[in-house]
Amino acid sequence: MRVPITKPLFDDDDRRAISLPLETGWVVQGPQVAEFERRFAAFSGAPHALACTSCTTGLHLALAALGVGPGDEVLVPAFTWVATANVALYCGATPVLCDVDPSTFNVTPAEIERRLTPRTRAVIPVHLFGLPADMAAIEALARPRDIFIVEDAACGFGARIGDRHVGTFGHAGAFSFHPRKALTTGEGGMVTTTDAALDTTMRSLRDHGASKSDHARHGNAGAFLLPEFNLLGFNYRMTDMQGALGVTQMAKADFVQARRTALAARYDALLADVAWLRTPVVPAGVTHGWQSYVCLYAPEDPTLARTAELSARRNALMLKLEERGVSTRQGTHAVHTLTYYARRFDLHAHDYPGAHMAEGLSLTLPLYPTMTEAEQDYVVEQLRACGP
Repeated sequence: MRVPITKPLFDDDDRRAISLPLETGWVVQGPQVAEFERRFAAFSGAPHALACTSCTTGLHLALAALGVGPGDEVLVPAFTWVATANVALYCGATPVLCDVDPSTFNVTPAEIERRLTPRTRAVIPVHLFGLPADMAAIEALARPRDIFIVEDAACGFGARIGDRHVGTFGHAGAFSFHPRKALTTGEGGMVTTTDAALDTTMRSLRDHGASKSDHARHGNAGAFLLPEFNLLGFNYRMTDMQGALGVTQMAKADFVQARRTALAARYDALLADVAWLRTPVVPAGVTHGWQSYVCLYAPEDPTLARTAELSARRNALMLKLEERGVSTRQGTHAVHTLTYYARRFDLHAHDYPGAHMAEGLSLTLPLYPTMTEAEQDYVVEQLRACGP
């Protein structure tokens, strides 16, 4: 048996949807993108949602629209996909890394507070793997200091704190539709905000800084005249083929989230007696989005001093699983260990011990909505046979 790390869910509705723009001839950002935005806003409870080319460009749009630039510092977790830190550099700002708690993989409010300076302009909490960050504590630190909050909700679809969806707590939130995410448009992203003026600015920046989109312009008389360009913008427009796919993917959202949640709960039960593997922590009052099921490899108590040796053992386990047809992954990477950041900012592995341990010891198990119980049983069976 071969079990992939993930598998996108596509059906006949999706295949039909992506052909519609080809039939109408409207293939750039148009009516299908607008409908995708409407459905995403309704699902998340955000007053405004705008589609873009990726979560990365969504984060960039948010920071740029908020005016983050040279001389500013942006706080980001040290354990996250590199894009979270990169977007600060795109704006000419300086990313300031903050350590994470390896038991949740999320940034700690205490670490954010420790890294605050008079130059701190924004903070990007990440809802890593679908687990919401501690937004109440982060807001308590940022709001009184007029620090912008941009949520990296790349993995956050379906994740909630109480009854509020992530991406609605900060000034803006950005989501991903990469194939490893719960819903996919191939590549693609969405930015949510409660601020109408911010939404307007981001929509302009998304389209080269235009004062009016092509879709809006062609729906009125005088379409032969180009709009005014008042801002220095980007080309971050989503195609209508992607938008159409997003519409049909949204129709499956409840099913997808229910299946991911059920499979995660089943993993919890099946792995309850596997002492060397720490399953995901879900604090009271939050709903995990389950973009990934990420455990911590811990046959011994994980410490900074033991990380290298334990990481080598984890890698050996992952190789054995791969040979038996079970795909696994490390959770993500520690930004400070990546060559570009290590060299540019003179960073070392032990500078952020939580992130270093999370990178070396995290273990992602297969999870996707069409996963069968037989496939999941096989994953657990092989884990038991190959570990620790």
